[in-house]
Amino acid sequence: MRGVFGFKRLRLKMWRRCTLLFLLCWAACWLLGSTFLFLVRRSVFSERCTDEKSHRMLARLCLDYRKGSLTGDLCEDLCVAQKLVYKQCLYYDRGKKVIQADWKGQPVILKSKKEIFSSYQRLRLLDEVESQDVLETELLLMVALEVKNVLGLELSNTTMGPLWSRRRGLHWKAQVASMWSLLQQEEYIYFSLLQDFSKHVLQVIGSCGHFYAVEYLTAGHAWHKTIFPLEDAVGPAFTGTKSKVKAITDIALSFLDMVNHFDNDFSHRLHLCDIKPENFAIRNDLTVVAIDVDMAFFEPKMRDILEQNCTGDEDCNFFDCFSKCDLRIKKCGAERANNNLQVICDKIFRHWFSPNLRRPTISFPLQLRLQKAVHECAKPGPKDLTQHQQTSLHSLSELYHLLQASQRELQKADG
Repeated sequence: MRGVFGFKRLRLKMWRRCTLLFLLCWAACWLLGSTFLFLVRRSVFSERCTDEKSHRMLARLCLDYRKGSLTGDLCEDLCVAQKLVYKQCLYYDRGKKVIQADWKGQPVILKSKKEIFSSYQRLRLLDEVESQDVLETELLLMVALEVKNVLGLELSNTTMGPLWSRRRGLHWKAQVASMWSLLQQEEYIYFSLLQDFSKHVLQVIGSCGHFYAVEYLTAGHAWHKTIFPLEDAVGPAFTGTKSKVKAITDIALSFLDMVNHFDNDFSHRLHLCDIKPENFAIRNDLTVVAIDVDMAFFEPKMRDILEQNCTGDEDCNFFDCFSKCDLRIKKCGAERANNNLQVICDKIFRHWFSPNLRRPTISFPLQLRLQKAVHECAKPGPKDLTQHQQTSLHSLSELYHLLQASQRELQKADG
């Protein structure tokens, strides 16, 4: 009996210990979970896109303008004449502030990487000199160095026109300070430098301090059946099936034009490392425009980013830009192993030219050829980079040919 009683006492003691351990574990998990949810909630809600926060941000911008700390060609319209009027906050993402506004009856987008002007690095040179003429040469050099640091490009004084114009007048220090805040935003540099050379980037309308305004365009969405809401961009005329097919064909051709343009028309190839429908938009004439170029890099910068230590190919992936790992030296290759066309075929063209989507307005054999061409284009290329480039050029040429053939069939059906 004593043995049975002792066994019961031991089992009771073990049960109590297990219960205590379970309660302690539960309490610890609850505490960790609550802390995690609190941090996530605080992070999400601190960056929540609200009208109140946006109005407060623009009011602070105008206060700095009235104090003479900043200036710009849109400050008067925003802060005094009320010709640039806030409409809605679109999103706050990774520090970027994006606001929709109305400027003289036209919708525009206001962008800035940071909320407050004073958050940007101040140009110390402004505190050290009083003469504009002494400052001019040094500023040109600093602008060139900033562009080289951001884009990896070396610019001459003659090509810096969109980024730099000679500052004169009483408020020249505010002009230079505003310009310097804009130069700390990669997207602004891209749009400003390329807008005179490319129809595939957003047009910069003007700026006020650290905020710059660009044209408002209809962006794409992965969940949208045609990716781009054609009715919003072009009008109700594109509601019919045939009109939608024609529009998609034209947009696809514009994507190919953009790929060819970014590959060949600048001094260095421009790589897009974040390709998704939301980062592109279309104009009324169905021209494709890159509206988010935070992850766009010219060849010199791209090589610097890709060339890093590795133990396998997965270490050489930078978003949509891939390289290969040389296991002998454990270093990623500096040359990109895929390209813009391949990723566009995979992430955008597959959506349009899928076996699941039949288009009665285009002949079935041509649809099959298009589907096959897109499938081949989206596949990873050969390991040999020279052979991969030749394969990509063949894909580009074939897609051009097939899409133009689709255009002709659609025109013949209309006739």
